[in-house]
Amino acid sequence: MPSTTDQNSPSAGRRAKLEEARRRERGRERRVRVITITAAVAVVAALVAGGGYLMTKTDGEDEAGAKASAGPVTTGSPATGPLTGERSWDGLTQNHVETPVDYPMNPPVGGDHDPVWMNCDADVYTEAIPKENAVHSMEHGAVWVTYNSKAATDDVAALTERVEATPYSLMSPLEDQADPLILSAWGKQVTVTSATDPRVARFFTKYVQGAQTPEPGAPCTGGIAK
Repeated sequence: MPSTTDQNSPSAGRRAKLEEARRRERGRERRVRVITITAAVAVVAALVAGGGYLMTKTDGEDEAGAKASAGPVTTGSPATGPLTGERSWDGLTQNHVETPVDYPMNPPVGGDHDPVWMNCDADVYTEAIPKENAVHSMEHGAVWVTYNSKAATDDVAALTERVEATPYSLMSPLEDQADPLILSAWGKQVTVTSATDPRVARFFTKYVQGAQTPEPGAPCTGGIAK
């Protein structure tokens, strides 16, 4: 029979917190599945109803549409287009695992991950954090700022201020990354030259709870904090 001391130990408390977070995550995933199925049914119904209208379009309308499409093409503005040097990955897996993951990129930008996310509500960590938990944070729409010992102290301080002012973001050191300063989101990554690099602001604007987020609206609190 475990002693009272064992039951109240820090490791026992951490395990209890992890189990509670995992229980909440399973409940949330069930709710997301129900919402997704309901939305899909509504979309199909709308498409069926709209199909009849589309079939009644006249030849004159089709001709007008063809003429309009022949006009000048407008490209996306710099604020919404891809960032210079941005790297993207598609088809990333989203399985929950409780073992280390060998990610093909560093820092990772997606893939299998721990069932519990790293708290990412403007959280700045001064020590390395588990990559598997950080990936789960990005699945929820967080931007992850990482740096190594080659990063300038002023840049680290400035990025710390930005993260501390931005919900759905987190920051931590990552010594084995190739470049001093890297910004990552789910499926997206860019290396920046400094905290004043204009791509920093654009990356945050585009990818904090951006369109790439697999689970928009999922929490950045209630996970784990190191």
